[in-house]
Amino acid sequence: MSLSRSPSPVPGGGWASPGLNIASGRSSPIPGFTGSTTTPVKWESSRLKRGFGSGYPSFETKNQSFFGRHMRRFSSGLPRFNTSRHYADKEKLGRGRWSVHSVPLLGRIQSIMGRMGRRTKIRLLILLIILLSIYIFYNSPLVYHWRRSLWLGGGQKFVIILGANVGGGVMDWKGAREWAIERDSVRNKKKYVARWGYDLEIVDMSTKKRYAHEWRESWEKVDFVRTTLRKYPKAEWVWWLDLTTVIMEPSYSLQDHIFNHLEKHVYRDINEYNPLNITHPFTDVFLDAESQSPVGDGKASSINLILSQDCSGFNLGSFFVRRSIWTDRLLDIWWDPVAYEQKHMEWEHKEQDALEQLYISQPWIRKHTAFLPQRMINSFPKGACADKGIDPRIHYNEKDRDFLVSMAGCEWGRDCWGEMYSFRELSYYLNRTWWERFKEDFLALIWFKLTGQKVKF
Repeated sequence: MSLSRSPSPVPGGGWASPGLNIASGRSSPIPGFTGSTTTPVKWESSRLKRGFGSGYPSFETKNQSFFGRHMRRFSSGLPRFNTSRHYADKEKLGRGRWSVHSVPLLGRIQSIMGRMGRRTKIRLLILLIILLSIYIFYNSPLVYHWRRSLWLGGGQKFVIILGANVGGGVMDWKGAREWAIERDSVRNKKKYVARWGYDLEIVDMSTKKRYAHEWRESWEKVDFVRTTLRKYPKAEWVWWLDLTTVIMEPSYSLQDHIFNHLEKHVYRDINEYNPLNITHPFTDVFLDAESQSPVGDGKASSINLILSQDCSGFNLGSFFVRRSIWTDRLLDIWWDPVAYEQKHMEWEHKEQDALEQLYISQPWIRKHTAFLPQRMINSFPKGACADKGIDPRIHYNEKDRDFLVSMAGCEWGRDCWGEMYSFRELSYYLNRTWWERFKEDFLALIWFKLTGQKVKF
C-alpha cells in the first residue's frame, strides 16, 4: 500500500507532480534523514535550471563582449518606428509603437532645445532678438510711429507744405496733364511722409484770397507757412515744396540728409555762390559784430531760413523755415501788402524777388539766413537754366543720386508732364528692391529671350 495520504490519480500509484513517487512520503530534494533507505529526489525545476532538460530555460545572453554590450545599450535608446499601421503586440492590443508624428510640435521643440548646449541657446536667443528688432523697426506698421515720435525718430518736428492747384488757378483751369501732374506729385509726397513719420499739408494756391481787392497767387505761400506753424505746434521746421517737384530718393530722411549735420552742409557767406552780385557783408559802423560778419554768429542754432540759389538768384521752389520769433517777424514783413502794392508790377518772380530785396536791405535777416547747395534740395532738369549749358552745381546728376528735382519754369515752353513722368520712372528704377530687380532684370530678360515678348512682372 502506498504511503500517500490520498489515493493517486495516476494508475498504478504515485503522483503526477515531479519528484513524488510511491516510495516516498515527502516532496523535498533534500537528502533523506538518517535511517532512510530511499534515493534522494530532486525537483524538476532544479534539473531544468542547469539547462540540460527540456522546458523554458532562463534568458541568457549569447554575446557578452565589450562592443556587444555597448551596442545593445545604444540601440535600446533609439526610437522605434512603426512600419505597419495594423501591427500590435498581443499583450498590448490597440497600442502602436512610438512614432515621432505622435509627439506634439511643442514637445519636439522642447526636446530639441533640451539637447542643445547653453552657448547654442544664447546664440539662438541673440539671433532671434536681432531678427525681431529688424522686423519691428523696419518692416512692421510700427515703423511710422517710432520714426514720428519726438524721442526716437523725431518726425513730428517736420511738416511738408505742398502748394497744389486744386481749383485750377485764377484764370487757367486744369486739363488732363495738370491733373496727372498733381496726382503724381501728391502721391510722391504722401509716400515720403508715410515712410519717415512727417506731416503733409496740401494747400490750395489758387483759391486763397487774402484781401478782397486782390489775388496774390504764389505770394500766398508766405501766409500758408505762417498758418501751418500755428496748426502744427510741435513742428520745428516747415519745408515748402512746389507742385512740380519729385523726391527722387525717398530713402533719404531730412535728419540724415541735412539736419543732423546742418553746420557742415550750409554756407552763410553768399560770396561762395552769388549770382545776384550782392555786396556782403554789411560794412556800416553802427552795426553789431554779427551783422558785419559774413557768417553771422557761425552757429547752426541761429539759422532760421534755409534756401538755395539757381542761375538767376534765390529759388523758393524748395526752402525751409524754422519756428522762432525771428521767423514770425520775417513772415509778417514779407507778407505785408505795402511791398506788394509798390513792387508787384516790377518783380517778375513775385515773393521771391521780395525776399531778395529784404535780404539785401535788412542786416537782421542776413545773419539768420543760410544757403544749401542747390542739388541737395532743388536740382534742376536739363531744360532749366540751360542758357550756359549743363551746370554741375545746378542740374540733376543720376550718378550722385540727387535728393529732389524741381521742374522750375516748365510752364514756359517746356513739357511739365513729360519731365515729371521721366523723373518719376527714373526714381522707381533707381530705388527698386532686390526682388524687383530680380524679376525685371533677370526673369523678364529670360522670357524675352524665349518668346520674343516683353513682359512686366
